Amino acid sequence: MNGKRYSRQRELIFETLKHSREHPTAEMLYQWLKPENPSLSLGTVYRNLNLLADEGSITRMAFPVERFDADTTAHPHFCCQVCGSVYDLKLPYDAGLDEQALLASGHDVTGHEVIFHGTCVNCKRVH
Repeated sequence: MNGKRYSRQRELIFETLKHSREHPTAEMLYQWLKPENPSLSLGTVYRNLNLLADEGSITRMAFPVERFDADTTAHPHFCCQVCGSVYDLKLPYDAGLDEQALLASGHDVTGHEVIFHGTCVNCKRVH
C-alpha cells in the first residue's frame, strides 16, 4: 500500500482481507468490521477497496457481485454455482496461454484469469 497517505480504516480493511480466504464482497467486509468500528460506513469500505485495487495491493474480481482478493499472484478460482462461494485453486499459472492468445489474435496480452464453475465440496455433501 503505497502512494496514498496512511488510513487506519484502509489498513484495517486490507488486513481483514489478507486474513480471509473467502474472497469477500465489500458488504461482507463491512459486516465483519462494523461491530468493532461503529464509525465505519459501507462507502468507506468501497472507496478503500477501490484505492487498494487501483494501486495493485488487491485484485478486483468481477463475479456477479464484485469480490476482492489480497493474493495478487496469478492463480485460478473456483466459483460454486450452488452457494456462490469462491475458492483459490492451487494450479500452476500457464503463461503459455498468453503467448497462444497473442499468436491467435495479434493482441498484446498481459495476462488472463481462469474461473472454474461447478458445485463445491460443501454443497456436494448436502445435495
